[in-house]
Amino acid sequence: MVGLGRMGGNMTIRLLRGGHRVVGYARHAETVDHYVEKGAIGAYSLEELVQKLTQPRVIWMMIPAGEAVDKTLQALLPQLEPGDVIVDGGNSNYKDTLRHTSMLGEKGIHFVDVGTSGGVWGLTEGYCMMVGGEREVVERLRPIFETLAPALDRGWGHVGPNGAGHLVKMVHNGIEYGLMEAYSEGFAILKRKEAFSLDLHQIAEVWRYGSVIRSWLLDLIAKALAEDSELRDIEPFVSDSGEGRWTVFEAIDSDVAAPVITLSLLQRLRSRDKESFSDRLLAVMRGKFGGHAVRLREWNG
Repeated sequence: MVGLGRMGGNMTIRLLRGGHRVVGYARHAETVDHYVEKGAIGAYSLEELVQKLTQPRVIWMMIPAGEAVDKTLQALLPQLEPGDVIVDGGNSNYKDTLRHTSMLGEKGIHFVDVGTSGGVWGLTEGYCMMVGGEREVVERLRPIFETLAPALDRGWGHVGPNGAGHLVKMVHNGIEYGLMEAYSEGFAILKRKEAFSLDLHQIAEVWRYGSVIRSWLLDLIAKALAEDSELRDIEPFVSDSGEGRWTVFEAIDSDVAAPVITLSLLQRLRSRDKESFSDRLLAVMRGKFGGHAVRLREWNG
């Protein structure tokens, strides 16, 4: 029996290979009710979740990294028994994962970290899962991975010991930052070439097939440009989940040069500055040393 602790909307609920079913708990009862309709067995508290699972239990958490994971583990720990398994399928920092592994191991409870990628499309396409943990425990969970992955032998893998899954997912997200920034800059250059009247959606569609830079991200770009080629309703504000930052910190700690990933993170931070003091200071400096024109704000009132 498998429990998915605090089910998120991006995790599919279906019969696992081997006929095992899912017991699901979420903080909001209506969320549990929703997944009961999809075939899950409902639990309306962590206590009920644990009680409805047969030993050895497997509890899969899909919750935000950090304090939420710490609190959930602290709540679960007194209720579990040696041989039980907790899976963290969220984007936890691998250093926290090492700490959690040690804490649970003292009680004989196994911990498995699963870096999960796929977003909302995972429901139909399957999830990519990077798994860290003890080999025999990971093998015991194989039916879960084979059910959620794009194929039995594709899109998931045991990448190393505890912490490795979240480390690999962290770097995966860092690479994602760089790819997204490169696409964004390239299309911005094309858009600025107004004399050519380029159709950015058409170009994205051309690049999707046979091109060296074809990718799923490009597929999503083409879809977005088909809906609104000017992106008029989109605010130029880009958030980050934290994994890009962790990747940059790890690169520094490991003496690895990662300029593309680092700059892509800084560009995201730049997008949030509506009142950029640094840009204003740059303009003033150019005016002071070179006599370059400085644009002054127009104030109302």
